[in-house]
Amino acid sequence: MSGHNKVAIITGAGSGVGRAVAIAFLKDGYRTVLAGRRADALEETIKLSGVDAAQALAVPTDVTNQDSVKALFARTKEKFGRLDVLFNNAGVNAPGGIMLEDLSLEDWQKVVDTNLTGPFLCTQEAFKLMKDQQPQGGRIINNGSISAHAPRPNSVAYTATKHAITGLTKTSSLDGRKYDIAVGQVDIGNALTEMAQRMTTGVPQADGSIKVEAVMDVGHVASTVLHMASLPLEANVLTVTVMATKAPFVGRG
Repeated sequence: MSGHNKVAIITGAGSGVGRAVAIAFLKDGYRTVLAGRRADALEETIKLSGVDAAQALAVPTDVTNQDSVKALFARTKEKFGRLDVLFNNAGVNAPGGIMLEDLSLEDWQKVVDTNLTGPFLCTQEAFKLMKDQQPQGGRIINNGSISAHAPRPNSVAYTATKHAITGLTKTSSLDGRKYDIAVGQVDIGNALTEMAQRMTTGVPQADGSIKVEAVMDVGHVASTVLHMASLPLEANVLTVTVMATKAPFVGRG
């Protein structure tokens, strides 16, 4: 465990990438605030980390709701006094297999609210907290996707929001300079989580075929995010791609 006393907020910490990153941060010594919709899942993440429960704070949060987000950051300040790292990770996908022209407005809006508006609301609150604390500044890491570079078939809502996350990352990186707030993005490809389990049995390809895709342990994502967070504020990983080596992303498959 590291000797630092830094504070982190991880959204979507009850499962998948968020759970893996939260456990990595807790084990590294971060005082960690775990945000997510389900309190029981957040508490399970804390138990899985094996650290003293006093080092962690579970805050049930709906990132699409501004009041809920404000409450998350208020609880963090009240409990730990400051914020050094925000990992904007919470995300959803639209139901699979629905063609662009058949996607309902309701499903589109749900993805936009969670994947884009949520990180925006969290970024706003992180800016407010980080610019007013002493020492000033901190780091925000956004969970993008290789979908921020190239789409999968029938993924218009998810892909559009992940492209938008890149815009959020770049703009907040620029606007954060004056406050010593560093902002970066991790684009993940085929990390084996509950969401990616289907890749092991076959997913649609651009040519219309169904193929099994290579996956990687989600722990590699956690170690990447932890490394980004460990840098001094004078250095920033603006964008990084961590992916299964044999995933069909580079080239033509």
